[in-house]
Amino acid sequence: MAFDNLSEKLQNIFKNLRSKGKLTEDDVKSALKEVKIALLEADVNFKVVKQFIKTVQERAIGQDVMNGLNPGQMVIKIVNEEMIALMGSETTEIALKKGGDLTVIMMAGLQGAGKTTTTAKIAGKLKQKGKKTLLCACDVYRPAAIDQLKINGEKQGVEVFSMGDKKNPVDIAKAAVLHAKKNGFQVLIIDTAGRLHIDEEMMEELSAIKSAVDVSQTVLVVDSMTGQDAVNVASMFEDKIGIDGVILTKLDGDTRGGAALSIRAVTGKPILYVGMGEKLSDLEQFYPDRMASRILGMGDVLTMIEKAQEAIDEEEARKLEQKMKKAEFDFEDYLSSVTQMKKMGGLSSILGMMPGMGGMKIPEIDEGEAEKGMKRTESIIFSMTPQERRNPSLLNPSRKRRIADGAGVDIAEVNRLVKQFEQARKMMKQFPGMMGGKRGKRGKFTLPF
Repeated sequence: MAFDNLSEKLQNIFKNLRSKGKLTEDDVKSALKEVKIALLEADVNFKVVKQFIKTVQERAIGQDVMNGLNPGQMVIKIVNEEMIALMGSETTEIALKKGGDLTVIMMAGLQGAGKTTTTAKIAGKLKQKGKKTLLCACDVYRPAAIDQLKINGEKQGVEVFSMGDKKNPVDIAKAAVLHAKKNGFQVLIIDTAGRLHIDEEMMEELSAIKSAVDVSQTVLVVDSMTGQDAVNVASMFEDKIGIDGVILTKLDGDTRGGAALSIRAVTGKPILYVGMGEKLSDLEQFYPDRMASRILGMGDVLTMIEKAQEAIDEEEARKLEQKMKKAEFDFEDYLSSVTQMKKMGGLSSILGMMPGMGGMKIPEIDEGEAEKGMKRTESIIFSMTPQERRNPSLLNPSRKRRIADGAGVDIAEVNRLVKQFEQARKMMKQFPGMMGGKRGKRGKFTLPF
């Protein structure tokens, strides 16, 4: 994630604080000086950092903190609270009109920020909420944008209104509103044209659309990889046309991520969503408290649970739980669980949301190697027949050799996998309480994958 480096640095700073029994004022100031450097290196706006450190320091050197039982932990708590406040405290949704009125959302942004893809992602989110949504292709200067919106709209199961690239964007937007009202759509999302840089022509076109159409929400899409430039772009769009919220894309990249910590403070506008990947499902609601937890290495268990609920079929989960109780878990079940985990974003995404794991270079777990290992395991299982997957006891030496050849691995890997599976099934028999058996509900757990 974009904050991996910042997260690691902050965790090291706080580890030193926690190791001290009592804190002096100099201890706090020294630690906050390091926090300041870490934030600036993460490309957080200088004025924002200055005010943030000042506020934290004023709170942290108070008598209640310095004389408390665990002053180090109290300082971390204050940093967490102020970081949440910096990003907006409360989660903000895209405001939709109530009743039968049409909500018109105008998407804006520079080229390369991922605006067109994000437009389709938003449509998918609204469709999940039961909103009949129409997409409108108004980027007439880049024909590929119209095709891209149509393709992504089809993938999301959302209709796209287009009049090609010869019409005026204002006329297209007006026609889309009439089409949406006539056909009972609840939400219309207009994908406008971007530019490589902000120019008057683009701003005039956006203003003309807002004047011609009753735009309910103007949402700006910015690329988090551009750091401080993303904040500057947001400020200029707010000054020129007015925006209601921001969506940060590419926050999954190896970037400094300072935009997420600066935009609200500089523009006064909330971050609505964050793009965490290229897939149409890779868009997360922005929760300031959860983002602060991730940055500070406290994990984001709530988002992980929500991802699991979206990805995991409840009926499949119940069947799997019953199989685990009876120690009947087989290779087919393993393939199903891997598929569900991939829907959650894969091993790296899940690890990043676990407490103490975000931003840390953990020597015991090499994420890349773990992903490769899972792929090899999948190859081995796919080389089995359906009967062999459901009944591993059929796997005699000759069958194992055939499977190894089919998967392109050494037979030792097949033997190791089968042995691990048998050991896991034995453990399930020995610990029925863990699987929700007779030892009571307190010991029960459900595997996330």
